[in-house]
Amino acid sequence: MASARSSPAYSRGTHTLEVPMELFGQNRQRLCGALRKDSRVPKKAIVLLQGGESTTRYCSDHEPLFRQESYFHWAFGVEEPDFYGAIDVDSGRAILFPPNLPESYAVWMGRLLTQEDFRVRYGVDEVFFSNDILTILKERSPSALLTLKGLNSDSKQFSRPAAFDGISSFTVNDELLHPVISECRVFKSDLELQVMRYVNKISSEGHKEIMKLVRPGLYEYQAESKYGDYCYFNGGFRRMSYICICGSGNNGATLHYGHAGAPNAKRIENGDMCLFDMGGEYYCYTSDITCSFPANGKFTEKQKGIYEAVLKASRAVMKQVKPGVSWVDMHKLSERTELEALKAIGIVNGDIDEMMNVRLGAVFMPHGLGHFMGVDTHDVGGYPAGVERPSGAGIESLRTARTLEARMVLTIEPGLYFIDALIDRALANPDQARFINRDLLNQYRGFGGVRIEDDIVITDDGMELLTDVPRTVEEIEALMAEGRQSHTPLPQESCG
Repeated sequence: MASARSSPAYSRGTHTLEVPMELFGQNRQRLCGALRKDSRVPKKAIVLLQGGESTTRYCSDHEPLFRQESYFHWAFGVEEPDFYGAIDVDSGRAILFPPNLPESYAVWMGRLLTQEDFRVRYGVDEVFFSNDILTILKERSPSALLTLKGLNSDSKQFSRPAAFDGISSFTVNDELLHPVISECRVFKSDLELQVMRYVNKISSEGHKEIMKLVRPGLYEYQAESKYGDYCYFNGGFRRMSYICICGSGNNGATLHYGHAGAPNAKRIENGDMCLFDMGGEYYCYTSDITCSFPANGKFTEKQKGIYEAVLKASRAVMKQVKPGVSWVDMHKLSERTELEALKAIGIVNGDIDEMMNVRLGAVFMPHGLGHFMGVDTHDVGGYPAGVERPSGAGIESLRTARTLEARMVLTIEPGLYFIDALIDRALANPDQARFINRDLLNQYRGFGGVRIEDDIVITDDGMELLTDVPRTVEEIEALMAEGRQSHTPLPQESCG
């Protein structure tokens, strides 16, 4: 935490973005305003949130790098573990309860912060140590403690409500808070959008550096390493938003490649398409960007055809998104656009409407068009009460089916993939196989995939594109050619 200003703010140096604590104060006020409009919320209610806890790796004393629980970060911006936070709904006043660490911890952790230090650092009204939480809350005589319990529609896991010794002496309601705070997180404030623009700027520049760097002979993990280094060194991003997906060749057809069983370990070969899905995180605000490009810097005709099909789908959606538009309709638009392009190539033949009816598009794009973003990469609020998940292959994977509104931040990420398991299934399905040019499709086995993923903000009359990377074939080839003049990633004998 550092700032040259008098008001508290977060930054990682003068070359990085300064995030005022006012951002979190505004979030708390938005939350309180929404709760006060809910007739079920009584007067003198207090929101009680519990932050993330310090942990160790299995039975060892190794501490993983701490990352704050997302709802708690959204409300308070606290970096450290083991905090509680309370918000008086009627007044909006905020109290933090940091852990009261023993003096001996100063030997290992440096000077221990005082209550006043924390108050100033995070711009809250009051601070008491967490061992006094029962006493302090009793003094406030709340009519109810509103705690956080609700289902995350992406993970299918429930958020954990705050708990402490003595909480049973209060009236606790764990039903009212979750839908309200989740809905607040869907709509980004001006200050939140400033952070997300910054995260996208640095993350986009990182992708450009990787395009310049990559060539046959490099390993996927080396690109991953360089990307993380660029974002940390230049932007102050200590962590990525998610595990980087650096799929080359057929690995590009594995949607979440990069996991422990497939750890970005392949040597990148001449003729491979690269599908690199990477995004940095700054102060818990995320980005999510995918670039697809040829490893050797020049698209083949086959690669160009698939790439431009996905680009057409991306730009078709971008032309249509605005408040009032159905996200489900946008997914269908991207599918239709891709099927039309595949028909032009000759991979599929027949009536596009009939292909849509048998869900042929999901053979080539089995995932949803995109998702909300914010303090989580797959941010909350995709399926609030009253929004039903659509049915059908591919479309049932949509992470939201909402109608778009201003200040929503989403990804647009159409893709085309040649996945053996899905191809085999489609060829065995008469309803789908009748549209497929079997011989030509088989020539694309092993191709991998293409995904083009951008981050956008819905505005009052359209959208703002946050991501800034080369997208046309010509732009990508020009940048990669520039990289061949300025980057020497490995000794020449290793680069192939």
